[in-house]
Amino acid sequence: MERHLIVAIQDSSSTLYERVGGKSAVAAVVNLLYDRIIKDPLLLPFFDGIDVRRQKSKQVAFLSTVFGGPTRYSGEDLRQAHSHLVARGLNDKHFNAVAGHLQSTLEELSVPATLVEEIMAIVESTRNDVLNR
Repeated sequence: MERHLIVAIQDSSSTLYERVGGKSAVAAVVNLLYDRIIKDPLLLPFFDGIDVRRQKSKQVAFLSTVFGGPTRYSGEDLRQAHSHLVARGLNDKHFNAVAGHLQSTLEELSVPATLVEEIMAIVESTRNDVLNR
């Protein structure tokens, strides 16, 4: 599989979406992230019967919105989207695994450490909503 180096800009007046590199960069992150997630035996059961291609598309839209891009995510909120997974046992261990895969993905794609920290802080801020607390 071809890996794309993400060329991020450091202009602090730009949105996170722009600083990460825009839609193609977000798509590269999501593609590599889901390649990791679906190979993780801890997480794989939560993706049983899921159209991964559709899930990737939704995730690109979601992250683009969260990062301040032009896309507007119109799907369920985090609590609704994950409630059925929480009912199946989704917990901190799983959240940590996904977060770890995201951080590894960002680092593999050479996203600057300052942007990785910013992204991971956003991810952490979603924990209680994802886990329906």
